[in-house]
Amino acid sequence: MHFWAPEIDPSHPMDCTQAERYAIQRLDNQAYLALQGSDEHLSDVSSPDQAYLFHTHEAALRAAQELNHSGRGPVDVVKIEWEPAQS
Repeated sequence: MHFWAPEIDPSHPMDCTQAERYAIQRLDNQAYLALQGSDEHLSDVSSPDQAYLFHTHEAALRAAQELNHSGRGPVDVVKIEWEPAQS
């Protein structure tokens, strides 16, 4: 979904936009959460590069709230600096 902004050139709308990624981070040990194995269980990883990355803040926030409400927190959502591969 693209949103128009005055600083975006209409003939090249993607030049001023970039994808955003979000991860869930534990507040107690600063580890990030990743999905592991065929059963996709949660595990702690030390690097955001290894973490499960959400494409929207809302999806990451919903997952973090569910983890906190189910007693598997405390966790929070952090924005990850991410650059897509250049082709």
